[in-house]
Amino acid sequence: MHTLIIYCHPYQHSFNHAILNAVQQNLEQSKLTYQTIDLHTDNFSPVYSIEELKLYHSGQTTDPLVEKYLKLLKTAHTIIIISPVWWNSVPGMLKGFIDKVMKEGENLSHTVTKLGVQGELQNIKKCYLLTTSSSPTFYIRFFNGNGIKKIFLNQTLKQLGFQGRSWTNFGMISTTTAEKRRRYLKSIQLKRFD
Repeated sequence: MHTLIIYCHPYQHSFNHAILNAVQQNLEQSKLTYQTIDLHTDNFSPVYSIEELKLYHSGQTTDPLVEKYLKLLKTAHTIIIISPVWWNSVPGMLKGFIDKVMKEGENLSHTVTKLGVQGELQNIKKCYLLTTSSSPTFYIRFFNGNGIKKIFLNQTLKQLGFQGRSWTNFGMISTTTAEKRRRYLKSIQLKRFD
């Protein structure tokens, strides 16, 4: 079992990328084994083709990255997702990752029963969602419906079997000071991801 980072940001000089670097440094210093999925660097296509969609209920795929990602998910103990918040939700690339990689089937990511979705990724004991946003965090939580926590974290990822889910957001990314960013990155370097 290892830690899997899922990174979703296209710009290599973004603050999200600085967070990725801080997380990787943290895991290396803690001597934790990890792998990184960089959706943009991998040129992952988040869009279903007709051929891909036809295979959904069989659990098969036409995309080799889908197979690779699902294998990594099935052997991970801890997941760390790093992503911006765009228009009150996760980016389309990350949503497409969930849409395409999470395949229905007993040995895949989930099964559908009469009572709803049964998550098969119960090997994931901890899930950390690290996001950034232009809006303040309190606005997302209290005035914007708290969709990241209520839907993405506590519905979608819970349905897939992810346990120990937590969310940390660095808000006001466009107007914050360099010192606040530095302190936040330091806190990420010292955070326990186990």
